[in-house]
Amino acid sequence: MKQSISLNTARAFIEAHFNEPVTLAQLAALSALSVSRFATVFRQQYGSSPYRYLCGVRIQRAQTMLLEGVPGSVVATEVGFFDQSHFGRHFKRCCGMTPSMFIQRAAANTSKHGNVSAKPSAPHSASAIRSSC
Repeated sequence: MKQSISLNTARAFIEAHFNEPVTLAQLAALSALSVSRFATVFRQQYGSSPYRYLCGVRIQRAQTMLLEGVPGSVVATEVGFFDQSHFGRHFKRCCGMTPSMFIQRAAANTSKHGNVSAKPSAPHSASAIRSSC
């Protein structure tokens, strides 16, 4: 039970600091585990590596910002990617399409269904991260 609580602390840290550089050492220290043990236990608990989980959180926030009309170059740095190219690679890996294709598809869905807002994938949950990445 204690281990689960410490992992929840690390996950909350990721979600609160997704736009900053986050290291395994930081997360392991929050969980009072060694780096290798933390990585293993995190993967067992949440179904993905800490880095993949972090990228998923960043992509979900990026989807929201893109739908709000924020340019991709701004989104990339705001959510913690090094540059637009780095962002685009991760976005395509996670979503199966580029950020511009995502915007086009959302616009097409909006025009097809009236004022129904296109929504990004589900909130930060382990299953949403696993399925999208």
